[in-house]
Amino acid sequence: MLTRSRARSIGWAAVLVTCFALTLALTFRVNAVKSQVRLTERRIVSLKMERGMLETEFETRANQQQLRALNEVEFGYQAPTAGQYLESERQLAMLGKPRGPDAPDMIRVAKADPAQQSGDSLLPAMVNPLTGKAIAAELPRDKVRARELASGSTPDGLVERLSHVERSPKPVAKSLKAALD
Repeated sequence: MLTRSRARSIGWAAVLVTCFALTLALTFRVNAVKSQVRLTERRIVSLKMERGMLETEFETRANQQQLRALNEVEFGYQAPTAGQYLESERQLAMLGKPRGPDAPDMIRVAKADPAQQSGDSLLPAMVNPLTGKAIAAELPRDKVRARELASGSTPDGLVERLSHVERSPKPVAKSLKAALD
């Protein structure tokens, strides 16, 4: 037999199952509508892109027609024909005219004679602004290092090497002091 508390429990369970089923159905319906909205938004974006391309195409063709009309009225230009193309350099040279008596001289470009240059390089010697010597005349690094080793005044670590400053033989400080006074 079915007691009153048992019937009430079965009733609540039926209500809960019905609510769960309705919630599940509503969830599926909401997801379906969201999917349709996303598809519609994608379609709108693609149609906007297509519309932009069509507007560009229309403006381009309108400009071409406007240019063609302007060309016909104002300039009278025509597209080149096959007979206007040259087959070789000789045909191009035959189109040239001799210089007239009042024609200006041809433009000439200056060129340095490499035989007059001293040394192997075509460039002038680079001069160190501190020492006044040509950079090629300065001692290479390995000779400077050998001289430091011989004198025993080599900095040991990286910090000492980077903080070590060699004074140039030319008194740069005196010339700067004289310039400031």
